Amino acid sequence: MWQEELKKIWNSAFALDDGVWTEFVAQWRKEKILKRNEFLDEPGKIEDTLYFVKRGAMRLYYPLEEEEICVGFAYPPSLICSYPSFISQQPSAYFIQALRETELIGISRKDFCNLMWNNISIERAWRILQEKALLGKIERETELLTFTPEQRVNRLLQRSPHLFQFIPRKYIASYLRMTPETLSRLKP
Repeated sequence: MWQEELKKIWNSAFALDDGVWTEFVAQWRKEKILKRNEFLDEPGKIEDTLYFVKRGAMRLYYPLEEEEICVGFAYPPSLICSYPSFISQQPSAYFIQALRETELIGISRKDFCNLMWNNISIERAWRILQEKALLGKIERETELLTFTPEQRVNRLLQRSPHLFQFIPRKYIASYLRMTPETLSRLKP
């Protein structure tokens, strides 16, 4: 059940007591189903919802004239939004696209912020989750800037081998900043 998976994410940062959890999960009411290749977000939209992926797979990418730069994936059980836009309330620069039929449940930014304002344990858990995400992004950036293509593939295989089971290789190649041909040569 999606509520238990969401609770695991939150409790991995800071355990919420049952009353707080009940109040928190009750605010996740925005259900959405996306067909394959449908967009959740596009550049120019201001993000107003944080989503939990119940099933399916998505990619987050930055569009350039000559290519699309994949910067992340979302799949069960994970959270997804155009984070810079969600935080700043400025227009997004990213696309979020379903790679297969995807089912989401979301909480509005307004409800989320109200919950954090009124409950220190929700705010604390969110801060810790953001810190973990930032550390992951710093590690990924270091890998992209300093590791060889083979090292990048090996690190991804160690960290997230399941990606190769349900994310098309061309998107994984973009995420690793290499051509699909290079990825095929390094990961049979």
